[in-house]
Amino acid sequence: MRETVHRHLGTLVAGVALAAVGTAATVAITLPGTAGADASGGAGGGGTRPGQGPDAVRPGVVEQAPAALGKGTGRDPLTDDEIRRAEQIALDRQLLNTGENVDGGRGPQRLGADLAESEPGEADDPDAPRRADITFYDYKSDTLVTKTVDLDAGRVVRAGTRRGVQPPPSRDENAEAARLLIASPLGAGLTADYKDATGRALTSPDQLLLSGGVYRAAPGAQPAALDQCGTHRCVRLFTKVRNGPWIDTRSVVIDLSARNVAALGHR
Repeated sequence: MRETVHRHLGTLVAGVALAAVGTAATVAITLPGTAGADASGGAGGGGTRPGQGPDAVRPGVVEQAPAALGKGTGRDPLTDDEIRRAEQIALDRQLLNTGENVDGGRGPQRLGADLAESEPGEADDPDAPRRADITFYDYKSDTLVTKTVDLDAGRVVRAGTRRGVQPPPSRDENAEAARLLIASPLGAGLTADYKDATGRALTSPDQLLLSGGVYRAAPGAQPAALDQCGTHRCVRLFTKVRNGPWIDTRSVVIDLSARNVAALGHR
C-alpha cells in the first residue's frame, strides 16, 4: 500500500478525484472531492421497504412518546426535532437492550432517518400524517432494522428486519473502521504516509477526512478472512489528509462485524 501512495504524495491535492476499482463485484466508484470527503457515504436505508419478507416483525409502541417539537409540513424534509423524536419512538426497550452498535456499545447503530413515502391517496393531502423511516444496523445479529414511525400518533406503524442488506456506511462507522485500521499492522503504510505528508503521527480518525463504501465478498475474490463480507458489515475506506493529499487504502478491507482487517490480494 505504501509504495502506491508514495507515487501520489504531493500530486494528489485537495479537490482531485481518483477513479477506483469497486468491491469484489467490480463496481466502478470515484473518490469524492474535497467538499464531500468528510461525508458519511450516505445515510442509507431509505430505499429499504420495511415490514416485508419472512423476517418481518410486529410493530411496537414505546410507553410514552416524546413531545412533538419542530414539526415539518407536507413533504418537507424531516426536522432535527422530528428525527430525534422518531429515533426515540423507534428505539424500543427490547432493541435498546439487545442491540449492539459499531463499537460494541449498547443499542443498534443508527444509519439513517428519512421522510417516509406517502400512502396511497395521500399525495395531495396537505394534512397527511408525517412518517419517518428510521434505519439501524444491529451488530449483535448482523441485521438491518427498519421502522416507520407515525410522528403524529407517536408510534411505530411498520417494522422489519433483513440480513445481508448493507446500506452505505455512516460517518461513525467510517470512523470506527479507520480506528481499527490505524491500530492494525496493515495500517502501517497509512500511518507512515500520513507522517511523511504532515510530519505528525496519525493516532486518531479525527485527523483524516473519511468516506467509505461497503465491500461484498465474491467467491474466490478475496482472502478467507473476508468471505463473510456482505453478511458481515465490511468497509473499504478512502482517506485524505486534512488540507492535504489522498492516501490510497483501497487494498484494505475492514470487517466491522468481526473487527478485523485484511488486505485484498493476500490469501
